[in-house]
Amino acid sequence: MQHAAKPLRRWLLEAERGRGRALLAPGTRLTLDALADTTGLGALRGALADRNVLVSTGSQLAAAEALVELDGLARRIVLAPPDLKPTDIPAVMAGAGIDAVLCDGDHPGFGPDVLIAVPGPRVPLPDAAAAEVRDTEWVLLTSGTTGLPKMVAHSRAGLIGAIDPSALAPVWGTFYDIRRYGGLQILLRALIGGGSMVLSQAGEPMADHMARLAAAGVTHLSGTPSHWRRALMTPETASIDPRVVRLSGEIADQAVLDSLRRAFPGVAVGHAYASTEAGVGFEVTDGREGFPAALLDADGAVAMKVEDGSLRIRSTRTASRYVGGTARALADRDGFVDTDDLVERRGDRMHFVGRRSGVINVGGLKVHPEEVEAVINRHAGVRMSLVKAKSNPITGAIVVADVVIERTFPDTDAARAQAGLKAEILDLCRATLPAHKVPVLLRFADALAVTPAGKLARHNA
Repeated sequence: MQHAAKPLRRWLLEAERGRGRALLAPGTRLTLDALADTTGLGALRGALADRNVLVSTGSQLAAAEALVELDGLARRIVLAPPDLKPTDIPAVMAGAGIDAVLCDGDHPGFGPDVLIAVPGPRVPLPDAAAAEVRDTEWVLLTSGTTGLPKMVAHSRAGLIGAIDPSALAPVWGTFYDIRRYGGLQILLRALIGGGSMVLSQAGEPMADHMARLAAAGVTHLSGTPSHWRRALMTPETASIDPRVVRLSGEIADQAVLDSLRRAFPGVAVGHAYASTEAGVGFEVTDGREGFPAALLDADGAVAMKVEDGSLRIRSTRTASRYVGGTARALADRDGFVDTDDLVERRGDRMHFVGRRSGVINVGGLKVHPEEVEAVINRHAGVRMSLVKAKSNPITGAIVVADVVIERTFPDTDAARAQAGLKAEILDLCRATLPAHKVPVLLRFADALAVTPAGKLARHNA
């Protein structure tokens, strides 16, 4: 059996014992030694063998336990994200051929012909479990789509292909949910590459999450730029002392990279490119936005090219296909996945400019919201911004922006100070951007909504 093909439990069983490695959730600590040696399924383990199993749990910790239980045992694992709509579950189950569901606590009706498995107290693992080596297929659901999410099939080897097992880290942390690709990558690093992991929890105040990360001594912490901007607004963030800070999932502009370097002097700050379909592409650690154009011509595990303005990726880490009869092929005839992320070359650097699907059309002229946000975010008084379209009877759309600012102003001069700050931000936009990209309306907001995947919630005004 190839090294990369080992099921998760085998990695845990073969790891050095007694180091206290654990998965840490609010109020709960599960050691990885216990995760390796015990099971919560008991006699149900045999019934789940060779099945297509939907993992639909209420907590991330339960999801992590389920993945270790099922990898190497089940034929297929479908990992349900926390925001999967109940109305979409029947279509997901039908498309993936689900014949068993692993869930915790209350659960909706999944149909009379489906095995329902609810884990119980953990008991010693049967000796035979260590020999389970099925090449389980992993299916993840895409985020940010309208309608039914796409189901994306990965091999275990592809999911862990970017992980160096020798690069041990004492404590991993992430703002992501592990039931999404970005969070799952961090979980796999903890299970395979060494160390503990602090799990996030939906709805947990940022201050409380930071306190848990600090108490655990987090060393490697990752999230989207939106996650990090919100963290930098939280005083408790000063209590953590990481060695590595990583961003992914959204465009990392220079403003957020510089803010993180100021907040964590001497810490390695980098940003990675990955997606559910394309897998892990590359990582940039030079502190600059974008990525070196030379990566497009590099020989290695990942091949990249730009076609029609969008980044295309081919590697052994990409997904194999869509599951469930989706008509569109995941990759082209040469094996390249179209990421839908638009890039442009500026000197020796490739810069991300936005999503193809997110372009604002202003009188026939294109505006990428992320490009305008990057300019607004350069202002020292800005924490984060969201640019979107507002319907207009003449141009079809105009550009508007919601901005979270660095500080509040005393009531006595708030209106004047905010008007001055607004003028400064718009002057910066006019000096940097063509006229059709400058926001016609700029509004101050106390906070900006993010999706369950940690990205700015984009919608028209």
